[in-house]
Amino acid sequence: MVPVADVDNNDSEMIDELMNENSVPLPPPTPPSGVRSLRVALPLLTVSWLVLILVLAASAVRIQRWEIAPGEALGVSSRLGFAPLSEGDAVPPRYPAENSIRLVTIYGGQLSILDSILGWIDPNVQVNTFKEQFGNRDPSTTRRLGFQAMTSAKQIAEYVAMKKIGLEAELTQGPVIIEQVLCEGAPEKNAACTVLDVGETVTHLNGVPTPTLKVLSSQMANKKPGETVELTVIPYKKSTPANDPSKAEKRTVTLMASSNDDDRAIIGFVPADTRTVRVPFDVNISTPDIGGPSAGLAFTLALLDELTEGNLMGTGGVVATGTINEDGLVGAIGGLRQKAIAARDSGARLFLIPAEQSASEIDLARKAAGNGLTIVPVASLDEALKALRVNGGDPLPATAS
Repeated sequence: MVPVADVDNNDSEMIDELMNENSVPLPPPTPPSGVRSLRVALPLLTVSWLVLILVLAASAVRIQRWEIAPGEALGVSSRLGFAPLSEGDAVPPRYPAENSIRLVTIYGGQLSILDSILGWIDPNVQVNTFKEQFGNRDPSTTRRLGFQAMTSAKQIAEYVAMKKIGLEAELTQGPVIIEQVLCEGAPEKNAACTVLDVGETVTHLNGVPTPTLKVLSSQMANKKPGETVELTVIPYKKSTPANDPSKAEKRTVTLMASSNDDDRAIIGFVPADTRTVRVPFDVNISTPDIGGPSAGLAFTLALLDELTEGNLMGTGGVVATGTINEDGLVGAIGGLRQKAIAARDSGARLFLIPAEQSASEIDLARKAAGNGLTIVPVASLDEALKALRVNGGDPLPATAS
């Protein structure tokens, strides 16, 4: 039997110490390379998801902001339709335009948070508050008046075009409907902007009937600012038939001074254009998705082009904007800079605009459009036709006035 040496406790502790002093610790294991990448990727992925959620929420949540942004330039010729008023009536020959004039639109919808931020960044987009966009109107009333103004613009364009080429046309005044109330400079008591509403029809002044704006204007001729008058009005409600006398109400209004003449009294509202036109044949201008009166000049020129031989527009694309009145005068419009951009983007060469626009508006429109688009201000239909002849367009027939 092999003897085994006895080892006491002290010897055991000494051996342990020697072993600890002479041993080398093993290095820690190297972590897999994928672990370090995950430590960076996971926070980035989390942030990316949060940003995406915020962007989606910002694009979905609508706020009380509205835009005025460049729209489209739309051909007018394809929107025109002629038909006899009754069976057996004649319709003049139509000469389809090879180079149709175009009207121009702007966008004005309600914005989301994201749209508003992008709009504030974009110098060609105007972001408005509710008050700036609609004034004292509600959106539904604004849309209704916009489509009503478009209808009137078509009517006046038909009248002006027919008269220009020697066809019979008759213009009839309509009822007095309030399109906008004026608050700036209004009297403190019984001002029109506090007692009248947009869309109401004024039927009497101090008990005297006012079937048309011309009659109402004649009754206002001798009135003075500060005088009080009694108006009979029919409130506007969707459920109320137009001009229903049984719904009439009396309103006391203190007259205000005109902004152009301190001695001239006005009631304090802007009337809607309710005139209607009778022409020798039925004219249909299809604009189901467009409101406002600013296409009046474009409609007039398109009708003249379709009803006469030759190329009225000349060379290159032509866009026009501006209201038109029964005397052929061209009136100012809104959103000129945005419309100039839309005209430029359509590839047009010539853009006819109202001479009534301010010099600063015209300057901004020219800067926005760049050098490829020629912008010509015109004060009347005759000036617009002259600009088209400079553009290479044919003159109207000698029979035209």
